[in-house]
Amino acid sequence: MYEEFLAARNIHKSFAGVRALRGVDLSINKGEIRCLVGENGCGKSTLIKVISGVYEQDEGEITIAGKTYKRIYPIEAIRAGIQVIYQDFSLFPNLTAAENVALNYQLERKRRLVNWREVQRVAREALAQINVDIDLSAYVEDLKVADRQLIAIARALLQNAKLIIMDEPTTALTRREVDSLFQVVKGLQAQGISILFVSHKLNEVLEIADTVTIMRNGLIVADGDASDFDQAKISYLMTGRDICDGSCRTSGAQWDQTSLLQVEGLGRKGSFNDINFEIYPGEILGITGLLGSGRTELAMSLFGLRRADTGQVYIDGKPVRINNPQDAIRNGIGYVPEDRLTQGLFLPQSIGKNIVASTIHRLLGRFRLVDAAKVDAEVNTWLTKLNIKTPSVELPVQSLSGGNQQRVVLAKWLATQPRILILNGPTVGVDVGSKAEIHGILQKLADQGMGIIIISDDIPELLQTCDRILLMQQGRLVQEFTGTGISENELAVKLTGA
Repeated sequence: MYEEFLAARNIHKSFAGVRALRGVDLSINKGEIRCLVGENGCGKSTLIKVISGVYEQDEGEITIAGKTYKRIYPIEAIRAGIQVIYQDFSLFPNLTAAENVALNYQLERKRRLVNWREVQRVAREALAQINVDIDLSAYVEDLKVADRQLIAIARALLQNAKLIIMDEPTTALTRREVDSLFQVVKGLQAQGISILFVSHKLNEVLEIADTVTIMRNGLIVADGDASDFDQAKISYLMTGRDICDGSCRTSGAQWDQTSLLQVEGLGRKGSFNDINFEIYPGEILGITGLLGSGRTELAMSLFGLRRADTGQVYIDGKPVRINNPQDAIRNGIGYVPEDRLTQGLFLPQSIGKNIVASTIHRLLGRFRLVDAAKVDAEVNTWLTKLNIKTPSVELPVQSLSGGNQQRVVLAKWLATQPRILILNGPTVGVDVGSKAEIHGILQKLADQGMGIIIISDDIPELLQTCDRILLMQQGRLVQEFTGTGISENELAVKLTGA
């Protein structure tokens, strides 16, 4: 008989009349790994914040280890053993690994002076609990994402965690790092610690979960053992429609024409070397490789963010120089960056301002002042074309779900009317429904003659969307595949060397 640790019953929560949660019931047993899935905006984050005391529910109650709360505050949730590890990990980048692990421990004991030996001992013992070895003197900003994740877990254990909520924990991890994280999660489970694992990666959900809870529109629509689900069933329950999980690409590439973009001998010291490829009108080209393979540096060089040292770029068969982003935009190249939150969006600014950020110079009227009517027309055009869902374009873009944020980034660059669009991790942190819609948008753009480059290590995404796939290793392009000429497992082996 399983022993229940947490139960959230009949939870309702509204924001300005919008019902985010509508009578949600969720229970988690001791030592259970439960995965919570749903599209962006379905209420997952709101539920997590109610459980952890950040938000007060409008109705309902929460029971933790037999104690019932009508309203739970964050400090009460922490004392009850609930720890949330958000996507940004909430670490201090300018402090060492040891300091980040032991900081809360020191504060809780109200130490006026820091005992550095104790900081090292506490951090070492916390990391030993999850069987990992990290340089305690290293600054967090210099560590890999996977190591930062482990530091956040170790810190949670020092707070006597009994339930650890992990929000999109594998978004920026390689497959090997995911395997290592899952070993840690299984180790926590063996200690009787419960895990609520929130993820958009359905293959990983089915790999790690004991039980699965599926949300849609503020409701729980399914709940049961992981063995009762497969990816297609989860996708359908999340979205209410069938999602393509096979090859969805029907090539519109015009191979008999002059190449749209050609790269010859492109190199940048320490990043990549002797890169040669071409892309044709209407083609979707994938470039993949592990983190550190040079794929992101290549994308940034093509957009002028990091100037190449050697080689030549041709557009329509004519040589061009791309020394900065302005050169790239003038030559019809757009770039959707890997990290939309820090590189792609102005988070506190309105949705409308983000959409026109790259084209504001075209929206001026008399006396070089911004023409409000032109701005409104431009914004409304892209809201409609990309199906961006928002009650108002005046809301800050950070108020949108991940899928809608990514559409805003797309709108910003499509408004520049590019002929070549480079997308680095176009659907990272995006739910399965929004992912399919973004893929559909890219398909339509290619059908209209645009050349699209997708930089990704998401193997199903590459196989579903790309005409050709180029593999990078240690800064070089080493192999080329057609989208239909290689299986998912074969590409995974080529990518990881496993």
